[in-house]
Amino acid sequence: MICDNLKTIYRQIEEAAVRAGRDPQSVRLVAVSKRQGLERILEALDCGQELFGENYLQEAREKIEQLGDRGRFHFIGHLQSNKARQAAELFTMVETVDRLKIARALDRHAKALGRSLDILLQVNVGREPQKAGVLPENLEELARDVATLPSLRLRGLMTMPPYTTDPEESRPFFRSLCQLARELRDKDLFADNSRVELSMGMSRDFPVAIEEGATLVRVGTAIFGPRP
Repeated sequence: MICDNLKTIYRQIEEAAVRAGRDPQSVRLVAVSKRQGLERILEALDCGQELFGENYLQEAREKIEQLGDRGRFHFIGHLQSNKARQAAELFTMVETVDRLKIARALDRHAKALGRSLDILLQVNVGREPQKAGVLPENLEELARDVATLPSLRLRGLMTMPPYTTDPEESRPFFRSLCQLARELRDKDLFADNSRVELSMGMSRDFPVAIEEGATLVRVGTAIFGPRP
């Protein structure tokens, strides 16, 4: 089942990219594996999927330690500063940095580990009070502060738009994130301004996100089915 689901999603990614006049290779799939057992991740790995997203640090640590060199992991959950060391140790990217305190903690621990850590800034484009994320008007200030931290590489932006059952209703929020990224890129605020990452779109709306510029799409249910 997982292999068939992945093939369907890869095809949908390609079709959405072609509709937008983009290279399908410019879009990467993050398979959201939170609450999924190790055997299901192994099945996805055997089907060719290499990049996974996890929300919970202890769960992710157990999986990553058992997998060894297999797979790469992004942290896509809410991060507390007292858990920053684990995040800096385990993940190739932290997608959910939304305040300077977290960025400084990640930078400090990455430096102690002798590594550079890729991060995204999470933006609350929908201005939802219950959601994490820096507000758009505060984004540039945070980006400038993060750019001074030597062990972090600011690669791009991430968002979760307001929930809706109609993917088209997410389009304006994806478009807004893309515009914010362009503004920061034009001010030379990313580690690589020629390749800015936009993490947006999930199982129900990732084709729309790709049409609006997503380079990372976070898909769980459409791959693994409902979480146990």
